[in-house]
Amino acid sequence: MGTVKAVVGFVAIVAVVVCCFQIAPPLLSNYSFQDDLRNVAMLAGANPHETDEDIRNDVVRKAKDRGLPIEAKQVTIERINTPGSPGAYVAADYSVTVNLPGYSFDMHFSPSSGNRGF
Repeated sequence: MGTVKAVVGFVAIVAVVVCCFQIAPPLLSNYSFQDDLRNVAMLAGANPHETDEDIRNDVVRKAKDRGLPIEAKQVTIERINTPGSPGAYVAADYSVTVNLPGYSFDMHFSPSSGNRGF
């Protein structure tokens, strides 16, 4: 009886570890990508000559560098034109499919650059 409990416990621990190795990479990629979006928005706010299309292409390029399935139509850009401090709000919306043994599901992410202003 003790051996069966040990085997079941070991299998449960292995299942948890396998799940963590499948779920953690999309979470970490999203976290890094959100940091990239903040940097893109900060640079876009500092450079008012950069077009929305340039910003969108930069976001898609950074997403591809991270291995994220983002297309240009999934990127939202809003200009914040406050006197003295122009800025930009950048957001993306995407899903990643996670395949676990016997089960798969989509993880939905909506990273953004942060505050839209007033």
